[in-house]
Parts: sequence; structure tokens; C-alpha cells
Amino acid sequence: MDHAESRDGATGTDAHTDVTPATPEPASESGKKRRRPWVRRVGRIALVLALVLIVPLLAVETTLRVNYMGDPADGTHTRGRDAMWLGHAWVDGRKKDADVTALARRLKDTGVRDLYVHTGPLEHDGTLPESLYPRARWFIDAVHRELPGVRVQAFLGDVLANGGPEGLELSDAATRAEVVRSAGQVLDTGYEGVHLDLEPLHSGDGNYLDLLDDLRELTRERDAQLSVAAHQIDPLPHLHSVAGLVADHPKWWSQKFFGQVARRVDQIAVMSYDTARLFESTYGGYVAQQTSLALEVTPPTTHLLMGLPFYYENNPSHWGHAETVAAAVRGARLGLSRTDPDRELFGLAPYIDFAASETNWKEFEDGWVR
Repeated sequence: MDHAESRDGATGTDAHTDVTPATPEPASESGKKRRRPWVRRVGRIALVLALVLIVPLLAVETTLRVNYMGDPADGTHTRGRDAMWLGHAWVDGRKKDADVTALARRLKDTGVRDLYVHTGPLEHDGTLPESLYPRARWFIDAVHRELPGVRVQAFLGDVLANGGPEGLELSDAATRAEVVRSAGQVLDTGYEGVHLDLEPLHSGDGNYLDLLDDLRELTRERDAQLSVAAHQIDPLPHLHSVAGLVADHPKWWSQKFFGQVARRVDQIAVMSYDTARLFESTYGGYVAQQTSLALEVTPPTTHLLMGLPFYYENNPSHWGHAETVAAAVRGARLGLSRTDPDRELFGLAPYIDFAASETNWKEFEDGWVR
């Protein structure tokens, strides 16, 4: 029944002689009818976008879960070539002899052979104030006394400018030269190596490769180690390029660039944490994948280390319930088993001493040291 018929019934007038025009439909009703096709179209687009985003995500998560299945090969345990990152307190005066004794007791028989002790950060011009590490010589001597055969390397790092207003600019030759001079400075102090951690570093950065070439020349002359902390490798081909479209500082390196870096250093340690994985199984599968990808392009003469999260945080990039030491250890063993189980220059590297819990240590020792 239309509006005219409704009025006729109420007044008793003759519909054929009623000249009153029918009341038009409200504009809002008419608008709704006109918009309906657009609503349906938007709904379809939203569904397609959801499928485009969710289906690949589910596929990746499923693949990582499957990657975590199976048993590691026999013999995939410590080779006595592990490393550990240490905080700045060891060289700035806060730590004492008793602390070194406790550290030695903790590390004894674990396989840790290299200590990367934070000695920087570098200034943005590449220089390193000696006032930052007044107790470095004391710490090096104490480690040699308490842990014979363990090397102490200077962990130097800085935030990279990457075109921004603040940070170390790798494209500047003078800055790179200062970094090399700073490396020589810590070697003069008694360190047995230089461990470089510059972030966030874009995949394919030729200036970084040039810096490594210059540092390698220095460390070889001084019979010292050159080691680096490395970004994770693309879990999918060219993912670093895709990520670069939406972020100024992509998280991943290409596998090719990782190999270029690995060929220029004595040790390369993958920062295989802060992965945003939501489940322990998918995190372990991710570490297994990262281990395999790194082994494929790391020459057997370069020492490869996979980082372990010796800390607990909950944030979008790191979920503590998922990124466990146990999952990382098992993932690294699975990747090693599938790719190069007999690799001698391979180890694990806990990050970092001051945030470690007893659970972290137990999972490391039970899963890797045995």
C-alpha cells in the first residue's frame, strides 16, 4: 500500500478524484537505496582484502608450525663455540671481582667462548670516548684469569641515520674512517676482537660492506676477531623490499646481502628474536628457517651464531610467552640438522646477561649444552 492509499482509507475520500500529490519518500530512504550498491561493493572489497591479508598469514603460520616439527639430529649440540652479549656495567666501574667470579661460575662448561661486552655506543661521527670504558682492561684481565680461553670482544654500536636527522651516517667516508680508528682504539686496550652492531641497516648497503672491508684489514693485522650482529633474513623472497614500501627501516636483509656480510667477517650473529610471532611453535619454526637460510650462504670459514632471547618482554614485536629460549634452541637445532649438521663453526648466542632468568639458563643448558 502506498501513501495515497493509506490516506484514502483514513478520510473516506475517493481515490480517483483526490488530486493531492503523493507524499515523496524521505530523502534518507531514497539515499539509502542509491547507496546500497556501493555498500555491497565496499563489503566485497573488504572481504577480498581480508582474504589477501589473512590467507597468506595463515599459510605462513602453518608453514612455520610444520617447520618446528620433527626431531633434531643427534650431535646437534654445543661445539664449544658459543658467544654471549654482556651489558655495559662490566667496563664502566659498576662490576667488581666477585661479579666476574659469579659470571665465570655461570659460564663454566657451557661452551661460551666469546663475550661481546658493550663498550660503546659510538658517537654519531664514529669516535669513541675512552671515558665510556674505564674498567675494560680490568675486565679483560679478570676474564682471562677466571675463564682461560674465553675471548673478550668490544661490542660497538650506534643508531644509523639512514637519511634522518640523527645517527651515524655510513655514506660519509670520514665517519667510516673514525669507526675504524675507534676499533683500533679498543684493540689497543686489550680487546681480542670488535663486535659491530649498527641498526637499522638496510639490505644491500654498500657503504657498510666497505666499512667491513676496512675493519677486516685492521683486525687481521692485529690478529683479532671481527664480528657483527646481523639482521634477520627475508623469510619470503624480497620481503625486505616490500617492507621498505611501508617502513623507513626494513627489518630483514636479503639472503644475498647476508652472505656478502658473512664473507667479510670472522663471526656473524643473527639477532633471531623480536620476531612478532604469537606462538612458541611458530617462533621455533621461524628460528629453524632463519638458521637454514643463514647456513646456506655463510661460508664454512665464518663462524655463524644464532641469537637467543635471554629476556622477557610483551609488545607487538616480542611476545615473551612465544619467544622462549627452549623454542629458539630447538629451532636452531632443527635448522642445523636439516641444512649442515656437521658444521663446526656454529653456535648460539644469548642476549643479554643482565636480563637473563634462571629459566633462560636452564633451557639453554638442557637444550643445547646437555
